[in-house]
Amino acid sequence: MVLDGATFLSSLTAVSQLQCLDLAQELHGAFVIKNLAVLPVMMLIAVIVTYSGVGHLVPAVEIAKLMVKRDDRLSITVLVMKRPPLDTKINRYIESVSPSISDHIQFVDLPNDEKTSSGINFLSSFIESQKPHVKNAVFKLVQSGSSSESPQLAGFVVGMFCTTMIDVANEFGVPSYVFFASSAAALSLMLYMQALNDEKNVDTTEFKDSDAEFMLPGIVNPVPAKVLPSVVFNKDWHPIYFGNARRFKEAEGIMVNTYVELESQVINAFSDGKTPPLYPIGPILNLKGDGHDVGSAETNKNKDIMEWLDDQPPSSVVFLCFGSMGSFSEEQLKEIASALEQSGYRFLWSVRQPPPKGKMGFPTDYANPEEAVPTGFLDRTAGTGKVIGWAPQVAILAHPAIGGFVSHCGWNSILESLWFGVPIAAWPLFSEQQLNAFEMMIELGLATEIKMDYRKDFRAENEVIVSADIIEKGIMSVMEQDSEVRKKVKAMSEMGKKALLDGGSSHSILGRLIEDMMNNLK
Repeated sequence: MVLDGATFLSSLTAVSQLQCLDLAQELHGAFVIKNLAVLPVMMLIAVIVTYSGVGHLVPAVEIAKLMVKRDDRLSITVLVMKRPPLDTKINRYIESVSPSISDHIQFVDLPNDEKTSSGINFLSSFIESQKPHVKNAVFKLVQSGSSSESPQLAGFVVGMFCTTMIDVANEFGVPSYVFFASSAAALSLMLYMQALNDEKNVDTTEFKDSDAEFMLPGIVNPVPAKVLPSVVFNKDWHPIYFGNARRFKEAEGIMVNTYVELESQVINAFSDGKTPPLYPIGPILNLKGDGHDVGSAETNKNKDIMEWLDDQPPSSVVFLCFGSMGSFSEEQLKEIASALEQSGYRFLWSVRQPPPKGKMGFPTDYANPEEAVPTGFLDRTAGTGKVIGWAPQVAILAHPAIGGFVSHCGWNSILESLWFGVPIAAWPLFSEQQLNAFEMMIELGLATEIKMDYRKDFRAENEVIVSADIIEKGIMSVMEQDSEVRKKVKAMSEMGKKALLDGGSSHSILGRLIEDMMNNLK
């Protein structure tokens, strides 16, 4: 499913828009499966639900690719839910992967649903409204395989905020699995907060701006309230946040985009039998990067970026990029620019234009980068830096010239940086990113800090400005060549790659997951 953000947001009140966008960063996909096998024949049907487009569609497709590559009895159907107008990047992405993707994976577009409620309940009501479309699509798949020698429906894999689709799976009498696209620590927090709310009648909104700390299962250090997701502090979102957490327990298992070597203690804490089995099968990455930009105007821009990097010394460039939702005010951009000049390091800086004041929406590229930075900045840094718009992040992180990454700490970005052995300076913005920053910095020692507890306001009201001195300090730290953080990141990079190899932890767990799915056939 693809919800177009700009259209959705235009119908919401300012407060609701902020809350919806904040939760949207935590919304992830779902999918189901289909088995063409000789025995036992099975069909797994994957329902993919994404809010902000290709960034959430890609991980689910990557899982599908891993599964069909691992077991050629499997065939996966991706059901794409859309609310018009559809983000063109989705179509371009699907078109780019379709020629090379396995013939065991197919995409099915579900009918558009024009009527969706606005306000605080838009997300849950939209997903709920899609259930008949999902049911009809699955029914057609089952009908097409109704003979004794045809594929058999085996189950659903649903996203962390799409657990209502478990009802559809139950109607077909098949098991459900949850796909949790963030960290095991974020899953632990979600279940912990739900238990506080349900079992101890704790009002978690009272933790906002407090000095409270929490001992989460599997987390050694106390977790401060200042790094909790914003939905924890907003009672209007509790039915969705806690409601989905409750339904996790109905699943046959929970697939998590992480690996044992990265989050071993948190993963081990789930072996107490209180939750369904955990399957850490990551890191799940699209290492081909922005394939959806092939043949578009972005191709030449990307080529220019890579050619510039080719001219830079190894590990000499700090890369600043804040995800699809990341943008800053003019005042904050001045502080970043000043920090970059003061640091003296070469830099590649992705700068996005915020939505117009008073309106909600997604950042866009500036028509002219000079509009975004202080007068004379580009001239003064012409020999050492480059300001760009949307960044081909995977290709950039893979380049040997990159020595550090100032990041919003989205989970996908963290996994990518670890894969390529590039240390992060943490500057979280939304969603669970503050918790991700805490885990990487404090718990695991895999990141340095810009400002761990920074929290962005989508309405650009009451924006906290991080000073140039603080930013410069973070840049200097992340670019230190012989630091312990860099050494740990390099070691974790190797462990992440080994986890996916034959005999590695995630490779073995994926095999067990497929076997369990087969065994759960009725």
